[in-house]
Amino acid sequence: MFTNNRGFTLIEMLIVLMIITVLIILIVPNLSGRSAEVTNKGCDALVALVQSQADAYYIEKRELATDIKVLVDGDYITEDQKTCPNKTVLSVSNGKVNRP
Repeated sequence: MFTNNRGFTLIEMLIVLMIITVLIILIVPNLSGRSAEVTNKGCDALVALVQSQADAYYIEKRELATDIKVLVDGDYITEDQKTCPNKTVLSVSNGKVNRP
């Protein structure tokens, strides 16, 4: 005749919400710091890729790439590969790839 309605009490729900809130407060700032690190590593990888294409240009043409436009026009890199994920535009001078 008695029904046993088992569930969470209001206090238990508040404790769970407080624990979840504390975890979110601790985790979210850590994730935003990692985003900048990942972006920088992605840019470093892009610089290495463009540098290898500048080296390939030198091997084929026997002259150094003087500008990044030379690599784009020669189909060594695409237009998108001129810019890092953080919007930094790469440059080439004397066969060396630089990022400001």
